[in-house]
Amino acid sequence: MNIFLIIAIALVGLVALLLIAALFVEKQYTVEREISINRPKAEVFTFLKHLKNQDYYSKWVQTDPNMKKEFRGTDGTVGFVYAWEGNDKAGKGEQEIKNILEGEKLDVEVRFIRPFAAIAQTPFTTQAIGSDQTKVTWGMTGSNAYPMNLMHLFLRGMLGKDLEISLQALKNILENENQINYSSSQNNNQRSASLELPVN
Repeated sequence: MNIFLIIAIALVGLVALLLIAALFVEKQYTVEREISINRPKAEVFTFLKHLKNQDYYSKWVQTDPNMKKEFRGTDGTVGFVYAWEGNDKAGKGEQEIKNILEGEKLDVEVRFIRPFAAIAQTPFTTQAIGSDQTKVTWGMTGSNAYPMNLMHLFLRGMLGKDLEISLQALKNILENENQINYSSSQNNNQRSASLELPVN
């Protein structure tokens, strides 16, 4: 049998197998990770609800230091939009604060445009587990139609790892009082809780 015909049959068989497997994969995915931070809940939540602060801890934002960013609205309030456009890894999209339960939960919707169109919910929740200790939970929930839902077999592990890395960076930032100071500023109707990094 011609070698090219064998390869073609093998590829068709592989595609068929993947399409059958996708029938048994859920169309919705949910990934959550949590971490304990040795800071008061009010301070942690104030930092989290300002989306611009993701520049300091989000693995996804840091995939492209030169990405273009656009902001609409007032950071830390419902309706604020953080739009980005970066390299192939960072892609293009925007995230919007949809709801705030002060001190408890921040609901953020992420709308991906490139490399593929999708919408995901990425809520943050904070829970006091001591006077100066806070549990932060960060999750992502979305859906993909058949057969793209097959990606969920790999997506959960990848997203989970990225969330873990980002939360660990968040913990390091908030607990390292010797290197950073927190401040709130208001400039051109753009309120943000910003980091003042040391000058080397």
